[in-house]
Amino acid sequence: MVKIHHRYAMVDGHQIFYREAGPRHRPTVVLLHGFPASSLMFRHLLPRLADRWHLVAPDHLGFGLSDAPTADEFTYSFDSLTDITGTFLAQLGIERYCLFVHDHGAPIGWRLMLRTPTAVTAIITQNGNAYDEGLQPEFFTAVRDYWREQTPHTEAGVREALSLELTRWRYLAGVTDESLIDPTTWTHDHDLLSRPDSDRAQLALFLDYATNLELYPKVQQHFRERQVPLLAIWGKGDPIFGPAGALAFATDLPDAEVHLVPGGHFLLESALDEVVPLVRAFLGNHL
Repeated sequence: MVKIHHRYAMVDGHQIFYREAGPRHRPTVVLLHGFPASSLMFRHLLPRLADRWHLVAPDHLGFGLSDAPTADEFTYSFDSLTDITGTFLAQLGIERYCLFVHDHGAPIGWRLMLRTPTAVTAIITQNGNAYDEGLQPEFFTAVRDYWREQTPHTEAGVREALSLELTRWRYLAGVTDESLIDPTTWTHDHDLLSRPDSDRAQLALFLDYATNLELYPKVQQHFRERQVPLLAIWGKGDPIFGPAGALAFATDLPDAEVHLVPGGHFLLESALDEVVPLVRAFLGNHL
């Protein structure tokens, strides 16, 4: 029976929760979750990979079971979350690894990759975007309005993303059989989003998300120069990051493996059996 360990680490004065599985002497895969989720999104994937690989999946600060300091106590940005993640990996002695990124986890992963180019040996992106083409206009209209001007009106548009209705929508949109999605996923996420001052932290990250688009050219240049092995597995019904974002990786990485799978933003909830063989084959070839 595969054992999944649930652990905590103190990083720069903050308690970070993480899931760990697999033999530590085996190649490591670092799994970085998206919004508004946590490492819980990998709960079904970890047991399917832990026989051959060492897996580490932290909760970002402010998410899941990690500490959630207020926006007055911590400057929430993708740079600061990357700082925490980089220190966390250093404390665990993880120097080389494959990245598995999703949603918010992608810009954190891209920053780690740019900071320590030799550390990231391969990349798996599951609806983790790196190209303008992947940004679905319908979703990002309100976000772009907030970037341009922070007013009560534009803030209200972004705040909708913190609601139970929109959290549920993130899980169900693009999924043909909604009965495959466990409702506790979105209720759990919403409970965490509803913690005191969590809204200010998340609004700060939505505002800072504009810096990720500014980073895209550097990420793409890194891909062109280093030709890192990459597997893109995309829920083709994702209303946030569309299939064009997956196909765009081949622009800079001609050998990239791209698979558009029926499903939505949280593909692991509805298409795990389709995803696992693709991930295992990729890891077997590159780790």
